[in-house]
Amino acid sequence: MAVIALAGCSGAPGVTTSALALLLSWPLEPGRRMVLAECDPDGGAVLHGLLQGTLGDRYGLRNLSVAARKGEFSDAFWRQLIDLSSEDGNRESPRDRLLLPGLTDPTQAASLGSVWKILAQMFRGIAAESGHDVLIDLGRRGAYGPSQVLAEQADAVFVVVRNTLRCLQAAEGRVRALEERVGDVSVLMINEGPYPAGEVQRVLQVPVMATLPYAPKDARVLSDGAEQPRHFTRSPLMKAARTSSTLLLQRAAMRRARLDPRGVRAAGGEVTRAR
Repeated sequence: MAVIALAGCSGAPGVTTSALALLLSWPLEPGRRMVLAECDPDGGAVLHGLLQGTLGDRYGLRNLSVAARKGEFSDAFWRQLIDLSSEDGNRESPRDRLLLPGLTDPTQAASLGSVWKILAQMFRGIAAESGHDVLIDLGRRGAYGPSQVLAEQADAVFVVVRNTLRCLQAAEGRVRALEERVGDVSVLMINEGPYPAGEVQRVLQVPVMATLPYAPKDARVLSDGAEQPRHFTRSPLMKAARTSSTLLLQRAAMRRARLDPRGVRAAGGEVTRAR
């Protein structure tokens, strides 16, 4: 299956909101899971956005550094995941749409130096051995420094770009830098501005693989935990996310087929074990 990374740039592109829409819309066959990992070194947004602080900060990426030092990374990883596949705490939830919350304080990133590499290996193992898909939210600053390995080990990297002049200008440098680090990248476009996908593709010189509508009211449900309107799952945003999920998977499969197979190495011999 696929490991897909989403990266942002300045100009408030909405990476985490897009990632949540994809997570909740991802096409899943029975027995498969989708894991969204908030790996932005500047901190996560879901615990106090979509989840409105209801779970405090008991779960998340910050807890994995201690587990890695104790050699308990695999067990700790699965315990840190939050089930987003059910409503109202339904006990019969299939637990097939899971979230690894990000850091609650950017200063915590200093303790994750060795964790990024273990996570990258874990994600590869989950995809190859368990048949699950993994979506990595790199934020604006991810894929640089120690967390760069997450982008390097992904099957495909997408830059989330709004088609406004301000965001396109910021995205040019981000795209070039990512290309140097991981090879070819693609764009997931949020259709807020006046420039069509073809023009965005021409300016950035990378393919626009999928487009999400600019829908602030629906987006606030995901970004800030706003009240969910009726038929939210059938809204233009969520419909587009379902279509985009398929396109992102296809891109990842094509890119993986072009590259030499990369071996999946388990950290400590156990990090790929699913629960």
